[in-house]
Amino acid sequence: MSKDVKIKRGANINLKGAAEKLHTNTIVATEVVLKPTDFPTLVPKLSVKVGDKVKAGSPLFYNKEIEEVLFTSPVSGEVIDVVRGDKRKILEVKVKADAEIQYESFKQADASTLSREEVKENMLKSGVWPFIRQRPYDIIANPKDTPKSIHITAIDTAPLAPDYGFIAHGKSAEFQAGLDALVKLTDGKVHLNINGNANADEVFTGAKNVQINKIAGPHPAGNVGIQIHHLEPINKGEIVWTLKALDVLTIGKLFKEGKFDATRSIAFAGSLVKKPSYVRTVLGAKIDAIVKGNVEEGGRYISGNPLTGTKIAEDGYLSFYDYQLTVIPEGGNNQFMGWLAPGFDKFSLSGTFFSKLMPNKKYDLNTNMNGEERSLVVTGEYEKVFPMDIYPVQLLKSILVDDIDNMEKLGIYEVAPEDFALCEYACTSKTPAQQYVREGLNKLKKEMS
Repeated sequence: MSKDVKIKRGANINLKGAAEKLHTNTIVATEVVLKPTDFPTLVPKLSVKVGDKVKAGSPLFYNKEIEEVLFTSPVSGEVIDVVRGDKRKILEVKVKADAEIQYESFKQADASTLSREEVKENMLKSGVWPFIRQRPYDIIANPKDTPKSIHITAIDTAPLAPDYGFIAHGKSAEFQAGLDALVKLTDGKVHLNINGNANADEVFTGAKNVQINKIAGPHPAGNVGIQIHHLEPINKGEIVWTLKALDVLTIGKLFKEGKFDATRSIAFAGSLVKKPSYVRTVLGAKIDAIVKGNVEEGGRYISGNPLTGTKIAEDGYLSFYDYQLTVIPEGGNNQFMGWLAPGFDKFSLSGTFFSKLMPNKKYDLNTNMNGEERSLVVTGEYEKVFPMDIYPVQLLKSILVDDIDNMEKLGIYEVAPEDFALCEYACTSKTPAQQYVREGLNKLKKEMS
């Protein structure tokens, strides 16, 4: 039975530079990168060496702990570099793309006619399996598990986030094909959580064989962890799989066309982008061709959104899970009068500035922290923007002192770093909450393995 959920706690950060709903010409990627660092706790093992020729769908590396989980090339071409860090840790595998993409062949079939094992095998061999993540731990799902349920989020409420409905519009066949495959992977329900703040696209409202839930409210209502918490909270020992609705399209194209088609549309947004729009590119693409001539100087390039995204170079690469490229001012300049100024152009969750009287105003914010990290104290700021029945500050403190029993009692199985992003923004102590949550989840997984 479908459910309507209204999130009350949270906040929308209205930034200038939202992507206009139009598609530019496809940007041909000259290079792509797969980064093992995009996948927490992953220990990668190479399947290729520099100079090898690959097709789209050819394995580049695999998970040492679960060898069936492959990470395949988004394009055809030549492996030109393997970037390593300390202790020869693999950081990047770079592929120079061919002018015309050649694809590996995989099973092309109606997923509803296949067995669970056949669906899994096709997804594992093609490289689309890493799109599926699990709670607890917010890591790639283990194909040996059978989840309690699967949650697909078709809404993103982060600053300057892409409109999933706009990107997926007209792709009902691919989306349904992906859903039919996912239905095979669980004995429970597949939940499709759609936008309750506005009319969702017919691609989502017309989906079959799933439970459609409407989620309304401010950010972080679009976070799948928040949705799960309000629909069916996770208890110790339970596993729930999650993924984005746009990733379902890639899975659907696998079963309809028999290939790993990693092309995607992303929102190219931010106040320093001259013409924000939607760009057709490919997973892991080098961004130099996207940003060329369309960005003002002095910006920070972010793969993802400003709250949870990853800082990259002007010639960096998109991360595996991101459908957004953001450019905002770097900041770093001292401000006259600082906090004493009336702040008509400053945004504050606490109501410090007069801008609080203009709730619909859009802001040109930079990356300044406006302070430095200090002692973590209980101020009530986290609770105002954290829409879970969990004590966020107490959970962070339990993580910092490695109190695993208390972490469990305080709900760590339900959370992911992104769920604390708004808390981190609101924090006067400047605590890197997302980093601490990630460390806590890693410790817990190691302890339980």
